[in-house]
Order: sequence, then structure tokens, then C-alpha cells
Amino acid sequence: MAYWLFKQEPSSYSYSQLEKDGRTVWDGVANNLALKHLRGVRKGDKALFYHTGDEKQIVGVMDIVSDPYPDPKDRSMVVVDVAPSRRLKPVTLEQIKSDKAFSSWELVRISRLSVMPVPDELWDRIIRMAS
Repeated sequence: MAYWLFKQEPSSYSYSQLEKDGRTVWDGVANNLALKHLRGVRKGDKALFYHTGDEKQIVGVMDIVSDPYPDPKDRSMVVVDVAPSRRLKPVTLEQIKSDKAFSSWELVRISRLSVMPVPDELWDRIIRMAS
């Protein structure tokens, strides 16, 4: 199992909406590096749901419930299906940036990247921060 972070503007789609829907298609990823990461996602993986915009915080965990497949709206892109796993006590970008363990992670270094891997040790650290 691999770990990921997926970003979304909460005014477009929030973790609360995902909880209400029970499952959704994660689409709209256009950045080449983010698409490369999305193509590496597999059914059974876990992803952190990060609210962008004014919030800038991790708010929940999602289950990846499908392998990547061609986006029906644009066959050159891929999408995955996700479902809510559990809500977290928010972990802010400020908290993450203040911890040197995260200094080389993409969330800190490449702020516009919408899909990124989360190394096991950083995943564990975030989950502890959210407890």
C-alpha cells in the first residue's frame, strides 16, 4: 500500500461533500508531475485530503477504491475513484512547514502540485499530528 496527498479547493469539493457522497471520481488533474503520480495510485492505497485556498490544511483520509482509468471527459487524462475513510483533526500547512522532517516533501517545495506521494514516515507523523 502506498500513501498520497490529494489537494482540492473546498469551495469546489470538500471532505464534507465526499462524506455525503460516499464516493467520487477524482478528476481535473492536469499538471504533468501530478498526473504521473496519479497514474501510480492503486486500489487499496490511502490518500490525505488537503483543503487548499484559505484553509491550507489536511482534513481527512480517503480510500482509493479504483486503479487509475482514462478520464471519460478527456482520454489523455486519468482519474481514480475515492471514498472517505475518516476525518482528521486538521493539520495545517503552517504546522507542516514548521517541522524540519517535512522540509524536502513536495507539499513544502512544490506548492502547486495537486497529487503527491507521502513517504511512510511522513504519513505516520501527520496521523500522529492529527490525533
